[in-house]
Amino acid sequence: MKDSLVFLADGFEEIEAISVIDILRRAGMPVVTVSITNSLLVRGAHGVQITADTVFDPAIAADTEWLILPGGLPGATNLYNFAPLHGAIRNQMESKDGRIAAICASPGEVLGKMGVLKGEDFTCYPGFEGLAEGGNHLPDRVVVSGKFVTANGPSSATLWALAIVRETLGNAAADEVAAGMLLYSKAANDSDFNFG
Repeated sequence: MKDSLVFLADGFEEIEAISVIDILRRAGMPVVTVSITNSLLVRGAHGVQITADTVFDPAIAADTEWLILPGGLPGATNLYNFAPLHGAIRNQMESKDGRIAAICASPGEVLGKMGVLKGEDFTCYPGFEGLAEGGNHLPDRVVVSGKFVTANGPSSATLWALAIVRETLGNAAADEVAAGMLLYSKAANDSDFNFG
């Protein structure tokens, strides 16, 4: 199986990045965290620092399973402003099997601004949908469309990561990871919590 790359920019949304890294690794998918800065140490939107596996090099993005874009601000904006990432995304779009996942602000701020969501269903953090001209915004937590898996924000990070696993390894693998995390298929509601 090819590596999946999770791109980290200063200001990334920590829950989104850490959830997808953890869940894909639980499923046995090889994940490489990639800093788009010149340092391995990347600071999240809420001050959490992560040490990335590597700094960006175009060669590592040449043949990958997934390009994965956490959201957060200014993380998503920093991803969009990093020109080499545009080339990696376009190459992934042209590849036979390559896929792209984005969450929160990144579907609009990165993929939408690049124009690669035209004709695709997608979701994103409310307010960023207008950046994806020609895309079909859906008010769902997670949307799978063509080469893309998008999600609307931090509370959907686990479901988004499991959708990536499902698209890669199938239903049984995703269900096994979800069960191991005690995530059940029923929708969350007040009965899931006991506030005493």
